[in-house]
Amino acid sequence: MGIEKQPFGKTSAGQNVDVFILANGNGVKVKIINHGATIVSVEAPDRAGNFADVVLGFDDMAGYQSAGNPYFGATCGRYANRIAKGRFSVDGVEYQLAINNGVNALHGGLLGFDKKLWDAEIVGENAVKMSLTSPDGEEGYPGTLTVVVLFSLTDANELRIEYTARTDRKTILNLTNHSYFNLAGGGTHYDHLMMINADRYTVVDDTAIPTGELRAVAGTEMDFRSPTPLGKNIDRAGAGYDHNYCINQSAAGELTLAAKVLDPASGRTLECWTTAPGVQLYAGNFLDNVKGKGGAVYNWREGFCLETQHYPDSPNQPDFPSTELASGETYTQTCIYTFGVAQ
Repeated sequence: MGIEKQPFGKTSAGQNVDVFILANGNGVKVKIINHGATIVSVEAPDRAGNFADVVLGFDDMAGYQSAGNPYFGATCGRYANRIAKGRFSVDGVEYQLAINNGVNALHGGLLGFDKKLWDAEIVGENAVKMSLTSPDGEEGYPGTLTVVVLFSLTDANELRIEYTARTDRKTILNLTNHSYFNLAGGGTHYDHLMMINADRYTVVDDTAIPTGELRAVAGTEMDFRSPTPLGKNIDRAGAGYDHNYCINQSAAGELTLAAKVLDPASGRTLECWTTAPGVQLYAGNFLDNVKGKGGAVYNWREGFCLETQHYPDSPNQPDFPSTELASGETYTQTCIYTFGVAQ
């Protein structure tokens, strides 16, 4: 086990960006940059012991700062996912965010956490801590917010992502990681067998905002309670999968298996564990000729995301779990991506 720091490039403003390389005793290697607290690669073995990079991304800062970057590997906030019309209220005061996704706000705004340069510090044997302060009023959100994301890699092939945050004024908060996975290392993910530990999902309108209904997945194209090829019913799900699932937690905030994925050809598996109440399955419906790492070109449905989160538009849905964070409270969330092999 060990961690290495190297230069990665510069931002358009001339700031230095570093890459932190975490490696464990099994040969698994994870690279993370402090621009956007972004996972840029995960090298994992198949059943024959051959390693491949199983996340989508770019080779350089030009890619990560490009207009065509679909949040590859980034930490999204203050509010990951969508808020209807960019409006919400806290204690009777209404706030307006930037509209950057049709008629709605998405992933924190025009200059969300994915576009910030985070402070980074190596901690322990195989972890890096990334920290950010978001001032009161930034992107329209109330309160000065301090955020810490701790990335660590274990010898159990667990990539642990642990979030903490505090505010000096009541605000809303929803953090996630937006890695795109392809366990085959390339091509479509239609053959990947997906299991999602959820009996219900949040029904959305034609702008992808929840209606408030939590609908049973049983008997629908949304049912992944048993392993199902990702491509089996994808064309029945509107433009494809881009839906929040309500994880079957035994207790709020308890670490729970959210999803498990198997690529039958390579044998690679991915488990996603979280303390969050929801997970967004996004199947890369809007990928289109994105020029990525090593000359790869990412096209339609060649990557999927499992974004652990609170439900979309929760500040405007009183029956959803609350995303408010008050002064004196500490926000915590843990997400674990575990990489394995099925024989």
